Amino acid sequence: MSESNCASQRPIQFYYRGEIRQAEGLPNTRTVLQHLREDLHCTGTKEGCAEGDCGACTVVVGELREDRLELKTVNSCIQFLPTLDGRALFTVEDLKQSDGCLHPVQQAMVECHGSQCGFCTPGFVMSLWGLYLKHDKDGVEPSKREIDDALSGNLCRCTGYRPIVDAARRMGQLPTVDFDREQVAQALRGIRREEPLAVTYKGQTFHAPRTLDQLAKLRNDLPRVRILAGSTDVGLWVTKHMRDLGDILYIGQVEELRAMQVKDGFLEIGAGISLEQAYGELNKHYPQELSELWQRFASMPVRNAGTLGGNVANGSPIGDSMPWLIALGSQIVLYGVDGRRVMPLEEFYIAYQKSAILPNEFVQAVRVPLPREEVKFRIYKLSKRFDQDISAVCAAFGFSLENGRVKEARMCYGGMAATPKRASNAEAVLNGQEWNEENVRAAMAAMTQDYAPLSDMRATSGYRLRTAQNLLYRYWLETRPDAPLATESVRAFMAA
Repeated sequence: MSESNCASQRPIQFYYRGEIRQAEGLPNTRTVLQHLREDLHCTGTKEGCAEGDCGACTVVVGELREDRLELKTVNSCIQFLPTLDGRALFTVEDLKQSDGCLHPVQQAMVECHGSQCGFCTPGFVMSLWGLYLKHDKDGVEPSKREIDDALSGNLCRCTGYRPIVDAARRMGQLPTVDFDREQVAQALRGIRREEPLAVTYKGQTFHAPRTLDQLAKLRNDLPRVRILAGSTDVGLWVTKHMRDLGDILYIGQVEELRAMQVKDGFLEIGAGISLEQAYGELNKHYPQELSELWQRFASMPVRNAGTLGGNVANGSPIGDSMPWLIALGSQIVLYGVDGRRVMPLEEFYIAYQKSAILPNEFVQAVRVPLPREEVKFRIYKLSKRFDQDISAVCAAFGFSLENGRVKEARMCYGGMAATPKRASNAEAVLNGQEWNEENVRAAMAAMTQDYAPLSDMRATSGYRLRTAQNLLYRYWLETRPDAPLATESVRAFMAA
């Protein structure tokens, strides 16, 4: 029997409220939120949007990483129950103290008047609890950015954010409540399994392989299987589109896909690495260029669940990762039973929702070039709000500039075409030419040959084209040889 056929047909096991729980005989696309509210009757966690936008359903999930407990906030409304196997789940019910007192997070919300109608409060509390656990040992007050990041996925329509932010500061000033990480870790060690998981419901199977070879074998045997990573997109296919996913191939338990390494001038990021981890590591290499996008990309719970590999494989024309990855000359690594295949990311996208991936392949990693002195890199996101908003236009530039001339122009836009697309005509105007305003304006004019954007609820076609041109001009202002503008002078959200 092959390794991939040794999957264990057994109940899903996870840690919740101090004990190991089992779940079986449920649809593979039943969400964690549905299981909490409808099966376990733990209704503190609320359902709002059912698409990962409002944060009413926020929970904390724990898993063993290098034998230590790692905790992160996620949206339970779009996480499928089988993904909890071998992990720990924490909800607002877990915060009740043995003496009946409120947890400091809850007490701070009361003292700072952070709750009005109360519907969104459990989600806010869990996001703040996730932040609380980062500082419960050091006693350090969270920074403004940490608070903003933690609350970026939670919407409040009546209280307002000022008292909730006050509560985020107040919670650390109250008597500390310890959280026994080792007790949870020990429980998870007891249910840790090396064999792959397969859960079948009404003829459809949720596969959770443990190794790269198991994943490749299943992908080859089941070419129509739906690959699942963070569920931040696929989850909506179920909750909003009511789609039947058929067999599911979950990559979240494959350790080889959760590695990052620097090799041959690239940072290679495994397809199972979360967006939060990926952007955190990339920000170390590009701190000025990626810091704002990292904060503005979706929300903390979405970044904790979603993966960079999944974001790239999805290939959305309005995705914010692909433009800058392409502008830098990143590569995508594909894997299957026939081996590994590496190609430039820009060649991966063929048409709307169509890529160069073969039926027996999956994304193994993304390779991002490390900084080079001659490459001036910038990325700009235009949207109607700062946090958790889809871009109207996303522009990225990675020009090689030497001795006042453009050695190679690389510019890529999202929101301007059916795929993330380079402005090849504008690039041609600039390549080999002096880096001056006259040539920049000629390239701006040439962009009308590169793009014919659509009008939709986020922006009109005319707005998109004009702002795309103007973003190239902004890039010129920041990188021109004489008196380049400082970042703080052109960044609208710098004060925030």
